[in-house]
Amino acid sequence: MASLREIRTKIKSVKSTQQITKAMKMVAAARLRKAQARILAARPFAQKMEELMTNLLIKIERKEEHPLYVKREGQRRALLLVTSDKGLCGAFNTNLIREASKYLAKYGSSNVDLLVVGRKGRDFFRRLGVPIQKEYLNIFNTLNFAHAELILNDLESGYLSKPWVAVDLMYNEFKSVIQQRLLVKTLLPLTPVEHVETRSWPDYIYEPAKEGLFEALIQRYLKSQVFRVLLESSAAELGARMASMDNATRNAKELMNSLTLTMNRTRQSSITKEILEVVSGAEALK
Repeated sequence: MASLREIRTKIKSVKSTQQITKAMKMVAAARLRKAQARILAARPFAQKMEELMTNLLIKIERKEEHPLYVKREGQRRALLLVTSDKGLCGAFNTNLIREASKYLAKYGSSNVDLLVVGRKGRDFFRRLGVPIQKEYLNIFNTLNFAHAELILNDLESGYLSKPWVAVDLMYNEFKSVIQQRLLVKTLLPLTPVEHVETRSWPDYIYEPAKEGLFEALIQRYLKSQVFRVLLESSAAELGARMASMDNATRNAKELMNSLTLTMNRTRQSSITKEILEVVSGAEALK
């Protein structure tokens, strides 16, 4: 049985850990409010842009000739994996890395060019010896539209210069503080949103012509989609960290209660033992 000094030391250590996890939870909660407001503001624009581009893609003639629309034959693909730079956020990175590993196994690691956002994904696949084409680190603390432009520039130039048949995005979508949804979304080639081909679209009058409008909007559309992915991942990470630190704080409290009970029992046992020794000594002197 541990001594009273050892138990007190453990209680002090757990209490210090609890204070750290509680502080991290409060920091994550404060940052989450801002991140959540940003993603809620960005979603309507991204969704409307997606609807507009889908409408244009359906109605434009000879769209198959556009370099970002043409369907290619082959096996080589690109995957942009969006992870976090830091840990202590539960299964946020674990689920992404597991799904990315399945993706590589499905298409073959030699047929996938991997681009990684976040230190956790970069470190994991580097340890496995998987080549990483591009890495984007420490962008979430100062996340802005310029980061989306930088990433899209690499993806688009790679798609046009390399034999990629598709560019896929893998990330966690923010649903709530305690829930994230892992998504794999194809960015390139451009395709209409699934199950909208049969939708009755209004007969808009476009000014300029549909083809000119498509060319003018295509870059803004792609940037908005990449930026939305980054915002979703940032909010999902903070939500996962907040929930993880909340669980850690509650677990620390339960452990402190258990250790305190053990300490009281040990101290009571020690007092009882000392009383018995005093009584036994007094009886021996009679």
